[in-house]
Amino acid sequence: MVDREQSTQGLYTPELEHDACGIGFVAHLKNRKSHAVVTQALDMLARMEHRGGQGCDPCSGDGAGILLQKPHEFLLEEAVKLGIKLPSFEKYGVGVVLFPKDQHKRAQCRDILERNAKRLDLEVIGYRVLPTDNSMIGADPLSTEPQFEHVFITGGPGMSPEELERKLYVLRNYTIRVSLESVSNIGDDFYINSMSYKTLVYKGQLTTEQVPQYFLDLQNPTMVTALALVHSRFSTNTFPKWRLAQPFRYIAHNGEINTVRGNLNWMKAREAILESELFTQAEIDMLLPICQEGSSDSSNFDMALELLVLSGRSLPHALMMMIPEAWQENKNMEAKRRAFYQYHANVMEPWDGPASVCFTDGVQVGATLDRNGLRPSRYTVTKDDFLVMASESGVVDIAPENVEFRGRLQPGRIFVADLEQGRIISDEEVKDSIANAQPYEKWVEENLLSLKKLPDASNQFSQPSPERLLHRQQAFGVSSEEVNEVIVPMAIDGKEPLSAMGAD
Repeated sequence: MVDREQSTQGLYTPELEHDACGIGFVAHLKNRKSHAVVTQALDMLARMEHRGGQGCDPCSGDGAGILLQKPHEFLLEEAVKLGIKLPSFEKYGVGVVLFPKDQHKRAQCRDILERNAKRLDLEVIGYRVLPTDNSMIGADPLSTEPQFEHVFITGGPGMSPEELERKLYVLRNYTIRVSLESVSNIGDDFYINSMSYKTLVYKGQLTTEQVPQYFLDLQNPTMVTALALVHSRFSTNTFPKWRLAQPFRYIAHNGEINTVRGNLNWMKAREAILESELFTQAEIDMLLPICQEGSSDSSNFDMALELLVLSGRSLPHALMMMIPEAWQENKNMEAKRRAFYQYHANVMEPWDGPASVCFTDGVQVGATLDRNGLRPSRYTVTKDDFLVMASESGVVDIAPENVEFRGRLQPGRIFVADLEQGRIISDEEVKDSIANAQPYEKWVEENLLSLKKLPDASNQFSQPSPERLLHRQQAFGVSSEEVNEVIVPMAIDGKEPLSAMGAD
């Protein structure tokens, strides 16, 4: 594979990469799984081709993909063919892994993955090479094409599904980190699209129409799901890569995060004080760094969101923290909701910018829009319990007589469907339930310290002794010339004297 790492050149800076894309999802509100959800989502994806990008070669796309619920019955059948016996749904996770084509590097990456799994009380029970067809992809993605494989991982005895999910998260992060440190020139050759007991992601440097053609699993009628989230990538100032295609593990993102540099700095600053009842200190150390400097703004958003969710918050709660509605000057906002935002503003700064984000954890699926509402999101609910949301209308064929209602996402609002409950939860209900879950008003009132409430500074100064003053001047590099020519005139005249370099 070819090394595609980019460095700062001229006006191009990798840290400023953004992309503008097409996003959407199809879900059955009663959690009824079918292959029809897959085909409808792939039709939606193909109809958003104009939102995706291409190189000068029309067969080289910027990236596209699909996120599904884990298709347990399909995986059972495929695993049996390989002599692998899978346990019940909640007892194993599946990773979608991009391995290097180089056999030696692939063996090294597998060894790192298996050793790390043992360290976390997990066991790798088998691999499955994904059937793919690369005959239609262009020369550029072909030159960096990885080998896609499923990896099946089980937890230790008595491990709960929630604990398994957290350990899979640690395993994925730590394995990628160790491989970058240990395998020579691995670069982007090794990556893990997803590793979960609930969901899996098929994505790559493809056009929207190439996704079902390339990933042959998606053509199999036994591949069933109750939800499917899709993404068509347009790189406005990025370089397409297999790993930067979306969806990520929780989101598909259309827009850009203008505050990403500050967000990454703050995430890095917090790493030294991270602690959680749900992770051991050793596991937290294995997770670091949470975000990656070389990844896109969308990728880092997903990494931060994943940490918040797996450390105990609900998916809507985490998104309310990261993409808050405009609350500071909203005099009509209910006090408890205002307190929620005020409290969390001190915990995490907004990931701000024009953004429409579709999200799912395999049970809840929905979308949220930034406070300015600069990215479109439209939805349709049908009489036969299908929910379709996308960047635009008309991406899925729906008979007019089958439409229950239509709508569009409002600025700062969140739209959630819970497939276990079998219903859509309104923005009002979602936010009120989260804002009322803890006494945020009390916490803010008792603990928030305003600068205006600090006591006034004293105008009384103690003069240090001459010896102590001299030591301080020497420590800070203050010369006698600076005292005589700069400090004394400032003290006498109240202004800094002008000077020029050299002797005039």
